[in-house]
Amino acid sequence: MTSDVTSQSATATTAGAKAHARAQHGLVADEMRHVPATTSPTVPPGVPSDVLTWSETIAAGGYSTAVLARGTRIRLTDVDGDACAHLMLHRADAPHERLNVADTVKVPWQAYLGAGHPLLSGFGRVLATVVADTSTAHDALAGTTTRSGNEARYGAAEPESPAPAGRELLLLGALKHGLGRRDLPGTVSFFKGVRVDADGALRWTGSAGPGGTVDLLLHVDAVVLLANTAHPLDPRPEFTCSPLRVHAWPAPADLDQLIAGDLVGPLGPEHLQAVANTDADLAARGAL
Repeated sequence: MTSDVTSQSATATTAGAKAHARAQHGLVADEMRHVPATTSPTVPPGVPSDVLTWSETIAAGGYSTAVLARGTRIRLTDVDGDACAHLMLHRADAPHERLNVADTVKVPWQAYLGAGHPLLSGFGRVLATVVADTSTAHDALAGTTTRSGNEARYGAAEPESPAPAGRELLLLGALKHGLGRRDLPGTVSFFKGVRVDADGALRWTGSAGPGGTVDLLLHVDAVVLLANTAHPLDPRPEFTCSPLRVHAWPAPADLDQLIAGDLVGPLGPEHLQAVANTDADLAARGAL
């Protein structure tokens, strides 16, 4: 009780609050954003630390966002095997253009995300491509969790609650970019698998285990929104999630290798057309 009173009295004045705040400078935690990213304690193998543009560990039930350039490679890592990365993408120069999950599944004729899968907008353009995947447990069908769903299941859904809903977390990230609820359609999620049974029912297959990674390569400057929270089809009665690690670095040469078929193998005609649509639009804007 005495220590609590002492702590409160120490910050009761402007000078005390200022001294307390400055005393926190330089302190680190396991789950935090590293600023600058080059100070990351968990640099991906083969990536020079001095090129990192984003390094962060998103806590279970947390979210993050960043604006990243075309040609950036983003690596998501499921550290302990229970992360679930719910992802939304918007074009940074035209945020009305955003990830369209229906087209992401329909255009490449593939419902299951994996290496070589394009993440498409509703304009027939590719925002990002999955260029590496050691997990294979992903979902482009069920979306993220909602306030009503989490309240019914866990008794809580607010971002600061023990069971934050993915849509509420993504909204916090969207607001930082002048976006709102109307800008948050369906999302894709990584590290929790879903399959469709013969009768059309969605079946949750869970995690592929700890240490899985997924790499995304951006075709446009993008607003990246990530929420790390439980999957809506997770059958476990208790809210379950674990930290998500994020790294990003410039890799513009990977775009040329991708199109040439040297990164993930030959791209399908639908994927190549989406790339052409994207590049034509960027050229028309003077951005290519």
